[in-house]
Amino acid sequence: MKILVIGSGGREHALLWAMSQSDKDSTAADAPALYCHPGSAATSLLTLPSGLEKRASWEELAGFAARQKIDLTVCGPEAPLADGVADLFRQRGLAFLGPGQAAAQLESSKVFAKEFMARHGIPTARFEVFDDFAGAERFLAKPPFGYPLVVKADGLAAGKGVAVCPDRPTAREFLEKVMGQRIFGESGGRVVIEECLQGEELSCIALCDGLDFLCLPPAQDHKRLRDGDLGPNTGGMGAYSWDGIFPGELLREVESRILLPTLSGMAEEGNRYNGFLYAGIMVTAGGPMVLEYNVRLGDPETQPILMRLRGSPVEALARAAGGGLRGARLDWRPDPAVCVVAAAEGYPEQPAKGDRITGLEEAGEFADVQVFHSGTGRGPRGWETAGGRVLGVTARGGSLRLASRQAYQALERIRFRGMHFRRDIAARGLAREA
Repeated sequence: MKILVIGSGGREHALLWAMSQSDKDSTAADAPALYCHPGSAATSLLTLPSGLEKRASWEELAGFAARQKIDLTVCGPEAPLADGVADLFRQRGLAFLGPGQAAAQLESSKVFAKEFMARHGIPTARFEVFDDFAGAERFLAKPPFGYPLVVKADGLAAGKGVAVCPDRPTAREFLEKVMGQRIFGESGGRVVIEECLQGEELSCIALCDGLDFLCLPPAQDHKRLRDGDLGPNTGGMGAYSWDGIFPGELLREVESRILLPTLSGMAEEGNRYNGFLYAGIMVTAGGPMVLEYNVRLGDPETQPILMRLRGSPVEALARAAGGGLRGARLDWRPDPAVCVVAAAEGYPEQPAKGDRITGLEEAGEFADVQVFHSGTGRGPRGWETAGGRVLGVTARGGSLRLASRQAYQALERIRFRGMHFRRDIAARGLAREA
């Protein structure tokens, strides 16, 4: 089987690593031939060369997939989906896992997502939509749900287009950046202003074929830069996956009140949803509510989730892409897993690049540890930093405490100039496990 993965970060590195794992009844001859575009120095260790330029267009990539007779293409990041890459591949008769451009609006437009949830009775925060600065500014004077409140840029902003604002001056300052200065470009043409939900935030990711779905193990992301959930929002400074995050009754409520209505609502509106559906959940006193949708696997949640998988996900992914997910299964270990992100100096504002990384081999020697590369490259001196989130050191253990200890012990072997990381990843789970 030939598989193409679109992307280049830690999520894609983890996905390719999982695809390269053998099922217990498989042989070397059964191993899939893997390709990745645009890929990275790290993913190239797991894949065959495509011969394509890094900046190849989606049309060129689809042409490559047709020539190579690629059996399945899986999209990692959201931007290609928002561009309509899934539609292009399917128009050429190529199997693709990921939503079309219309369905991808669940992530590419916060306005679309909120209005969709309102139409279908999916629990979410109260909100208002504005397409002009003056109207939004007036609303901030006396919002019906009070402060704190949340301001969201409508379009894609690499996870940085959302601000929790404790008061009117803070909200106006962020609004000015989004709508006035357009720091997120056209993504700031409209904004959503919504009430700030209180509770615990969790990540629920499901593999969907349009009608049926399989829930992946639950995870919890850590968005803020510093310990104690302080500092600016980032793309994610770490995550952990542990069954204790989602008690059975809570998972059933999420499935019945959120996942099923989302899939059925999309199908009713002619946007049948295929691919990974990520629901960012806030567990409030009134039950689970949707903070946001993502139309792909989370990053860094993917890393600890896939560390818990036995065997390869390839068969389930192919069945989801073909609309035949019912009856498929993924075999998950009960062991929790923890991923700690090592970030570059200056992240998230202006991350440094080109700093030499040492200690990767030593970190990889720990049992049940994988070091996934999010922003690295190869230079004359070896591995170097090439992005803000550089590495995701991920460990699995018989308990959450053991997994956490393994991840941090492995991380202590790694060095690069200005490296920083949070030391409290999985702290909430650890308190609950104790």
